[in-house]
Amino acid sequence: MPIVERDLWRLQFFEGVDCPDTVLIPTDDPDCWAWHPQQRWIYDKLKIAESQGLACGPHGILPELFPVFSKPMINLKGMGIGSRAMRTPSDFEHGYQPGHMWMELLTGPHVSTDCAIVDGTIAWSRHATGVPWTDGMFKHWTIHAEAMPELDSRLAEWVGRHMRGYTGMMNFETIGGRIIEAHLRFADQWCDLYGAGWVEALVRLYAQRHWTFADAGRQDGFSIPLFAIHGATFRHPPAELQAEIRSMPSVASLQITFNENRDPADHPMPPGGFRLGIVNCTDLAAGFAARRRLASAFPAALIQHQD
Repeated sequence: MPIVERDLWRLQFFEGVDCPDTVLIPTDDPDCWAWHPQQRWIYDKLKIAESQGLACGPHGILPELFPVFSKPMINLKGMGIGSRAMRTPSDFEHGYQPGHMWMELLTGPHVSTDCAIVDGTIAWSRHATGVPWTDGMFKHWTIHAEAMPELDSRLAEWVGRHMRGYTGMMNFETIGGRIIEAHLRFADQWCDLYGAGWVEALVRLYAQRHWTFADAGRQDGFSIPLFAIHGATFRHPPAELQAEIRSMPSVASLQITFNENRDPADHPMPPGGFRLGIVNCTDLAAGFAARRRLASAFPAALIQHQD
């Protein structure tokens, strides 16, 4: 298995791919931190903001202008934990948290970008945008076939300045073209939508330090989550139902995104809801139909309906 995957429901994307035993490819930020000590500084969000000349500082340093966005300087579990907008000096004073930072409140498109990096140069990229819902949840993500030239240029310039010597995957979260987070990995939620041969190209990147991937057949993809309310205990849907959903038209994969043998409170989830599963697909309407079929496996009163 070439990918070190903590989320067992995503092993399906990587099974059957040959890889040298000595190659380690991370999908989880704690592994990235451990395996790439020279580049781990990118997990410091204050340094990321400073590297772009954004107004920013640690809690305890009063911003000159409001509103600002506050978050932990380092958060390896993600999910927006501890993040919030602060709109007044009073918000800032009463919201003080050791180890947190603030930065100017950015506007514009929120984009997630996966990049293959070869010695500090971007060799491949793919962009995704989400439809926000509430309390850290998204209705769905679109994995775009088309490039975003202005954003690609900004990321290439930043990577060229700061990532010399690094070869591997990176993921960037940007708002309005400005980086808010960077990761030494890819987004494993929808990598099956990147096309046939992508995982093999990923292995070559880490094993041979070069990138070759036939990417001419791109098409838009969609990643659609199903959320329930917090506080309940859930069981996995029957295997027969899962197989039925996976065989539905335009469905690329189904992920059941929780461990039924763990306490629900031990799963990293957004504040707004407990994610039960994800449907990846190449047609949005077909994906919504597959999600409705998945929702039928759980008590209707616990489901957070989006459509």
